[in-house]
Amino acid sequence: MPISQPDSPVPSDDKATPDTLLHTGSEGPVTVEDMVLAAGRDLSPKNLAWAERRLREDGPTAIERLLP
Repeated sequence: MPISQPDSPVPSDDKATPDTLLHTGSEGPVTVEDMVLAAGRDLSPKNLAWAERRLREDGPTAIERLLP
């Protein structure tokens, strides 16, 4: 089953999410907010729902698909 992507972000600037805001799960549970930020998206309700589905279907390893 292909993984759907969250909404495209509204172009506001080209700044990357700081590393201090990204988590891989080794220091604690992966949250839906972590998933959205790792995807480089805004914390909108639709993107949070997307992340919640990904975590429910794939577990905490879902974030590993988003991080380099």
